[in-house]
Amino acid sequence: MQKQIKRRLLFIGILAALIMPFTGFGQQIKMDANKMQLANQYYRSRDFEKAAVLYQEIYGSSGSQHYFNLYLNCLIEMGDFEQAETDIEKQLRKRNNDPYLYVQWGYLLKQQNLLEAATEKFDQAIQLVSNNKTDYIQLANAFLSRREYEYAQQTYQLGRNKLNNEAFHYELARVYLYQRNYELMFQEYLELLKDDETNLVRVQSSMLTAFRMDVDNSLRDEFRTALLRRIQQNPNVIAYNHLLIWLFVQEKRFSQALRQSIALDKRIGEGDGQIANLARVAAGNDGVDEAIRAYNYLIEKGTEGEFYQEAYSGKMQMLYRQFVDQPKEYRHSEVLKDQFEETFKVIGFTTETTPLVIDYAHFLAFYQNRIEEATELVERQMKLGGLSVLNRDQLKNELADIHVLKDDLWEAILLYSQIIDANKNNPLGDEVKLKKARLGYFMGNLSWAQAQLDVLKASTSKLIANDALELSVFISNNIALDTTTAAMELFAKADLYSFRNQDSLAWVTLDSIESKYSYNSLLDDVYFRKAKTLIKQGEYNRSVGFLMKIKNEFAYDLLGDDAMFLLGEIYETQLNKKEEAAELFKEILTRYPGSIYVEEARSRYRRLRGEVPVEQEAPLPFEPEIN
Repeated sequence: MQKQIKRRLLFIGILAALIMPFTGFGQQIKMDANKMQLANQYYRSRDFEKAAVLYQEIYGSSGSQHYFNLYLNCLIEMGDFEQAETDIEKQLRKRNNDPYLYVQWGYLLKQQNLLEAATEKFDQAIQLVSNNKTDYIQLANAFLSRREYEYAQQTYQLGRNKLNNEAFHYELARVYLYQRNYELMFQEYLELLKDDETNLVRVQSSMLTAFRMDVDNSLRDEFRTALLRRIQQNPNVIAYNHLLIWLFVQEKRFSQALRQSIALDKRIGEGDGQIANLARVAAGNDGVDEAIRAYNYLIEKGTEGEFYQEAYSGKMQMLYRQFVDQPKEYRHSEVLKDQFEETFKVIGFTTETTPLVIDYAHFLAFYQNRIEEATELVERQMKLGGLSVLNRDQLKNELADIHVLKDDLWEAILLYSQIIDANKNNPLGDEVKLKKARLGYFMGNLSWAQAQLDVLKASTSKLIANDALELSVFISNNIALDTTTAAMELFAKADLYSFRNQDSLAWVTLDSIESKYSYNSLLDDVYFRKAKTLIKQGEYNRSVGFLMKIKNEFAYDLLGDDAMFLLGEIYETQLNKKEEAAELFKEILTRYPGSIYVEEARSRYRRLRGEVPVEQEAPLPFEPEIN
């Protein structure tokens, strides 16, 4: 028994001995962290004397060059150059002529304007560097930390000469970026890619960093030129082609990106995934035509293609979007219906096709008045086995919209409430909260709707938050000035008719507001809604009259800049009145300097005046036929 007790005590003693150093180590880390925080606080408040003491202690325990730098900075700020030099010499005796310390010594001398002596120390640092990659990188980083970019460049170039198979392309490119020597930066990145094509993502990330520093977009043009030249010189470096496609996508030049992608696929194959991804990106950035062309290319590859069904579905979604965005007079709803039916014959009704089913149901209900057919379609899809909870709620959301169309508003509210309860922590929940609040507005429950909208202003979705803010401000501005809400309730009714695509009823309702409440604060909103309705119908000349009314009679109301910008857009893009458009965009800059349209108005004005040349399409090494 005593032997067992002794063994247990011995075991406990050994365990305690093992644990204690780690416990002390943990306490040490905590103490150093507190000391670092305090030192940084002193440094930021420019209490360099206190900061220096702490940084010296931290450096002594950690050996971190970063904290030695900060310690030296404190001494330099205090003007104590003698102590700084003494400490560097002391460290040199300990660390056997460490080149890093010569960089700090050179920096110290440079701060005293002793430039020749500083150059001598920097040169010594380069002479002392050991012949291994890590040491070259550490020395170059020491120079970079002191903004001695030329010496960092010299360090890497020496390493390139001394070390076999170490070209330092990536590292030198970074130095050239700091030096703003973009031409040499391009060459290093392109050489890096030529040596190893797996560096593509690394180069893309680095170029994005460089582009963020580009104030006039000239850097992209220069890089594109350098890249095209490399493609012509090295046609077998396929990564160059992928980089060009990526560059076109960054610039939202989806047509060029697609042309290059198809050419590359025809040349080496295995490009379907990239083309499918390009179609998705284009679709998400208003590149509808390019997305359709990409999907057509994938469809033409046949049913065995990996992306055949996705392409069929994606193309149909784009055709539907084109239909919705077109003026009414150009819409051919029967043609679109036939295209929907042909698509579902090919891809079927499955859980994966739920988004397209929602589009089709909305089209049937809101654009063809086939309400029962749309309802049956949604309810049939909801009964599919394997449907996710989210998909089922998305279908229920469309069903609620159809109930709004049918004027079954309380049933719509019930469905919206169910969706909100089931989706409290995802974007669908906020989207439906906005719909429910807007439905309250449609029904004339203005104060209740505004309370719901005010909550949504804090939504994580910027789009939903902005829409909620806009409608909330609109309600607030127009019920605060009047003792009666009758005009506002009529306006909400007109918006309900617009939601249902019942434009003639909306117009009649707006007319009644104009005739009954001719001095109401809503009058400019009535004109703006009428203008938007006419634009939707393709009647641009008639819409101009209403926008001009706002410009001339309500210029300093909330819709003044909105109306003027929309008017400029119509003149530029629809009526080919470039001079009038330019003058309107110029007027926005002077009349509404705080407007959200200022930057876009300035850009359009400069382009219309010829100050910014229209971007020419870059020549491509491959020019395939695209149907």
